[in-house]
Amino acid sequence: MNSPVPALLDNGLLEAVSQGRHHDPHSVLGIHPAGKGRWSIRTRRPLATTVTAVFDSGRHLRLEHVHAGIWEGSFSGSRGPYRIDTTYDDAPVFRADDPYRHTPTIGELDLHLIREGRHEDLWRVLGSHVRTSDHSAGTSFAVWAPNAQAVRVVGDFNAWDGQGHAMRSMGSSGIWELFIPAIDDGTCYKYEILGPDGQWREKADPMARRAETPPATASVVTASSYRWGDTAWLAQRAKDRPVNLPMSVYEVHFGSWREGLSYREAADPLIEHVTSLGFTHIEFMPLAEHPFGPSWGYQVTGYYAPTSRFGSPDDLRYLIDRLHQAGIGVIMDWVPGHFPRDAFALARFDGSALYEHPDPRRGEHKDWGTLIFDYGRNEVRNFLVANALYWFDEFHVDGLRVDAVASMLYLDYSRNDGEWTPNIHGGRENLEAIHFLQEVNATCYKKFPGISMIAEESTSFPGVTAPTDRAGLGFGFKWNMGWMNDTLEYIKRDPIHRPYHQGELSFSFVYAFSENFILPISHDEVVHGKGTLLDRMPGDHWSQLSTMRAYLAYMWGHPGKQLLFMGQEFGQYSEWTEAHSLDWWLLEREPHRRLQDFVGSLNATYRKNTPLWARDNDHTAFSRIGAPHWDPSVLAFTRRDWDGNTVAVVCNFSGSALRHHALDLPQAGVWREILNTDAAEYGGAGLGNMGMVVAQDGGRAEMVIPALSTVWLRHEPQARIPSPTSG
Repeated sequence: MNSPVPALLDNGLLEAVSQGRHHDPHSVLGIHPAGKGRWSIRTRRPLATTVTAVFDSGRHLRLEHVHAGIWEGSFSGSRGPYRIDTTYDDAPVFRADDPYRHTPTIGELDLHLIREGRHEDLWRVLGSHVRTSDHSAGTSFAVWAPNAQAVRVVGDFNAWDGQGHAMRSMGSSGIWELFIPAIDDGTCYKYEILGPDGQWREKADPMARRAETPPATASVVTASSYRWGDTAWLAQRAKDRPVNLPMSVYEVHFGSWREGLSYREAADPLIEHVTSLGFTHIEFMPLAEHPFGPSWGYQVTGYYAPTSRFGSPDDLRYLIDRLHQAGIGVIMDWVPGHFPRDAFALARFDGSALYEHPDPRRGEHKDWGTLIFDYGRNEVRNFLVANALYWFDEFHVDGLRVDAVASMLYLDYSRNDGEWTPNIHGGRENLEAIHFLQEVNATCYKKFPGISMIAEESTSFPGVTAPTDRAGLGFGFKWNMGWMNDTLEYIKRDPIHRPYHQGELSFSFVYAFSENFILPISHDEVVHGKGTLLDRMPGDHWSQLSTMRAYLAYMWGHPGKQLLFMGQEFGQYSEWTEAHSLDWWLLEREPHRRLQDFVGSLNATYRKNTPLWARDNDHTAFSRIGAPHWDPSVLAFTRRDWDGNTVAVVCNFSGSALRHHALDLPQAGVWREILNTDAAEYGGAGLGNMGMVVAQDGGRAEMVIPALSTVWLRHEPQARIPSPTSG
C-alpha cells in the first residue's frame, strides 16, 4: 500500500526508546505527522519477523525494521485507530493494540492542581485505573517521580520486563503516564524507576488501591463494583455533631479479634457482638497495607490499599456497609506521621528523598526506625490530605484516629540537643506539620460534615480541638492520655493506699473541658508487659472484677467519650498479641460472662441518659459533690443535660462498704439508682439503695455505697417520695 520511509531518527535515541530508558517514548513511538499529508507509525517489536499496522478501516501498512527493535512505516491520508500484527519465527500472527498511539489520560488541570498540592481527588488520576481510551479497553498508569530519568511499568502482563512499557514524562509536574491496552482488574504491577544516580529501582505504586497479600509486595489493578446500602446512615451523619452525641468505641485489631475471618466473614459475628454490648462505634487499628504483621498496621506501605490479608477492597466496603446498616459507626486508625524504610515502597521513591524530608534531623524517626514525611512539600501534603479524603469517600468511614500526633508537632520529639533543627522562628514546633494537620482537618470537615477527626496527642499542645480559624489544629476529639495514665496508676494501688492518691483519679476534672476528649483504654495499655486491664486490679479474682466494673462505670460517667480495647469487655487475662485470637473461652466462666453483660448494661444505660454525653465539653454542666464531709475513697460528681436532667456518679474505691454515707445532692427528691456495679446480676455482693435515694430539702441524702463500686443516680423530680413504713 505504502512503502516504508528511511528512519530519520538518531540511533542512540532509538536505542534509548527501545530499552525503555527515554523520558518521552511517545515522541518517537506511535503515530506522528510526516509532512505533506503523510503520517509515520513507529512501534517497538524486538525479534519480530514481520510487523504490520492494521487500521480499523481495514487498511494494512507494512512496517520495516529501523534500529534496535523499532519498526516504522508511513502513509498518506487520514489517520485512525489501528492495531499491530506481529509475526515471529514459527509462531502465529499476534495482534495487539499499541500503548503509544494513545493520548494522555491525565489533563492539564489535574497536573496544575497536583503541582499546587490542591488535588482533593488525587486517587482518581494517579495510580492505575481500568478505563477506555481511544476506543480501547485497558488500564492507565500515572505516578509522581520528579527526579527520575525514566519510569517503566512492569508486571505479570509483560513477564516483569518493562522495556516495552516506558512511561512519558508530563513535564514539570513530575508525573509519568502510560495507558496500556488489554490490562484488566487483577493485574499485578510495579514501577521500574531510573533514578538520578543511574540505578533502577522497582517500586510499588504509592497510589495503588489494592496490593498483593504480604509477603508479596506488588500493586494490583482494581476496579470496584460495590453498591452501597448506607444512604440513610450517611444522610443522618451529615446532620449530626458527634461531640453532642453518645460515643463509646470498641477498638479492634481485625486479625486477632477472631483469627482467620475475612472482611465478609467477620460482618455477622462482629455486628452481633458489638450490638449486644451497645457500643456506638468500632475503631479498627490500621487496615492500610503493611508488610510486617507485628507492626499492627502502624508501618504503612500502601496508604490507599486496604490490606489484602482479609479480602478485597470491595469486601471491606461490604463490612463497613453492614456495620452502618446495623447502626454502628466506623473509625479507622490513620498513620500520616511516618512510614517504613522498605525498599519496595515510599523510601527514596525516585532515587532521592521524595516523600521523606531530606534532612535526617527532620526526616528520620529515631524511636521507630522509620521515615518522616516532608510536610512542607506540596505534593507530599496533597498525597496525605487526599488519602484522608479517600477513606471517607471510597469507604464511608465515619472518623479517622490520627496516630502519634505529638511526634508530628515537635521537631525535637525524642531527640537530644544537636539532633534537631529549630523552625524559622527558632522554636521547636514543626510548622509544616501543623499546617498539614490544619489543612487535612478543615478539608475533611468541609467535604464530609458529621465525621470525626481524632488526635492521639499526648502533650499539652494548645488548641488541638479548637477550630482552625481560631489557630487550633481543628480536630474533633483528642485522646485524653493524661486521664489514662493517672487513673491506671490509681487503680493498680491497693485500696488501703488509694485515699492518699485521689488526685490521680480527680485531677482530670481540672482540664476535662479544655479539649473535646475521648478517654482511651487502648491496645497500647495491654501489651509489652503491662498485662491486661483486669490484671491491673489488685486483690483476689472477685475484687479484681468488682474494681473493673467500678472503674469502667467511673470512666463512662466522666466527661468525654470512651474507648475500650477488645477483650477487656470480658476480662481477658492474657496479654494481647496479634498472633492469635482473644481468649473467647473465658466466656464459658460465669464471672467473665457477667462482666461482659455488665458492659452491655453500662453502654445501654449511658446511651439512654443524655446528661452523661450531651454536654461533654461544657464545664457548666459538671459539678463535684461530696459534702457534708469528704471521704478520700469516695469520688462523686453530677452531669446535666440542656433540659435540666441530672445524673450523679458516686464511686467508692475502698475495700469497705459505706452503709450510711451522707451526701449533698444538688436537688431534693427521688434519685433513681440506674446503675450499681455491685449488683448481684453482675457478680457483685448485691448491696444497694432499694432502687432509689431520697434527698431531703437542701439535697441532703443518706445512701449505701458498696465496696469497690460505682453507683449512678438519676434525679426524677416527678417521682413520689415513698411513705415511711412501720416496723
